[in-house]
Amino acid sequence: MIILVLNCGSSSLKYQLLDMKNNDVYDLLAKGLVERIGMDMGCVKHKADGKDQYMKEMPIADHTVAVKAVLDALLDPTYGCLSTLEDVEAVGHRVLHGGPTIFSSKLVDEQVEAIIDKCSDLGPLHNPANLKGIRAVKEVLPEVPQVAVFDTAFHQTMPAYAYIYALPYEYYEKYGIRKYGFHGTSHRYVSARAAAFAGLDLSNSRIITCHLGNGSSISAVENGKCIDTTMGLTPLDGLTMGTRCGSIDPAVVTWIQMKEGKTPQEMDTMMNKKSGLLGISGVSSDMRDMSAAANEGNVRAKLALKKLTHEIIKYIGAYTAEMNGVDLIVFTGGIGENNARLRRRIAENLAYLGVKFDCEANEHKADEMMLTLPESKVKMAVVATNEELVIARDTMHIVLNEEE
Repeated sequence: MIILVLNCGSSSLKYQLLDMKNNDVYDLLAKGLVERIGMDMGCVKHKADGKDQYMKEMPIADHTVAVKAVLDALLDPTYGCLSTLEDVEAVGHRVLHGGPTIFSSKLVDEQVEAIIDKCSDLGPLHNPANLKGIRAVKEVLPEVPQVAVFDTAFHQTMPAYAYIYALPYEYYEKYGIRKYGFHGTSHRYVSARAAAFAGLDLSNSRIITCHLGNGSSISAVENGKCIDTTMGLTPLDGLTMGTRCGSIDPAVVTWIQMKEGKTPQEMDTMMNKKSGLLGISGVSSDMRDMSAAANEGNVRAKLALKKLTHEIIKYIGAYTAEMNGVDLIVFTGGIGENNARLRRRIAENLAYLGVKFDCEANEHKADEMMLTLPESKVKMAVVATNEELVIARDTMHIVLNEEE
């Protein structure tokens, strides 16, 4: 089954085209990115398997135009990989927020669209764009089934005591204010794949998954189910991130507002876009730039890196206690997969768990590798995430089941 996977941002659209034979056998036919949607001049970057990369600048007024540009690239006689749009059998979408009622991926219909729209208050930067992508496909490919795969769905197995906030209960009832968690598609893929890779039975395991990138989150996965995660009502909570502050004393928000006269919107922008590693260091939100600055003696860059390391260690300890032990700790995401120094520093603080770290293996780069010695009581591993594959799998199963 040929499936187009779309990940729509407010001004961008990432995509992959996969030919799914079954869960684990597939061909990646093409992938690409449409940038600067809604701006004066957009850009389409496209690469089909076995062909040269294609790049084109053009006005891209909205997501409908962006979807058409993707389909044009896929059909291009020189750079494309499809002879006709009839080859596309389904479209899978990454959707950020499904609210409290979505526990799994869903075939898109009017009811699902309404849920995505209703959750736009909870995911204002992503849900409207996700919905635009769905409606753009409906306009361009009206007969093709679509599936929504929700970031929040994997975390819906959290018990109430883990997701409820100690605020007046009426705000949970009126507005759904609670912890939801994000990066769920990644945590779901990585926990299952890492268990198989490490020789564990997922249904009888305690796994901590560390998705570390410009946005970062950690999840406690017990017997294949999420029981806690660091992100909250929004992706702002939890770890210090590239430009997001992560968990802070809530009184800081009102204190700065009173002192600086900032509006709620200005505070939101500051905490989401001007804080985190960038805010502490003043250097960059990119871990590579931060590490270079720290190596050159930049004191604030060193402080930012130490804070991130401290928080990861703290959450690993907390989730180990929550699950009464841990069998496997997994690193994924741009930082988790590539920053050997950070992984080593974390491991150095986990000797109390019986971690026997393999420093030599840690210096290598691979999509999947063990980071601990065979005698280690707790295993550590790197597993490259593959959210698009999860979306394609879910899309395939839901569409085939509907057809049957």
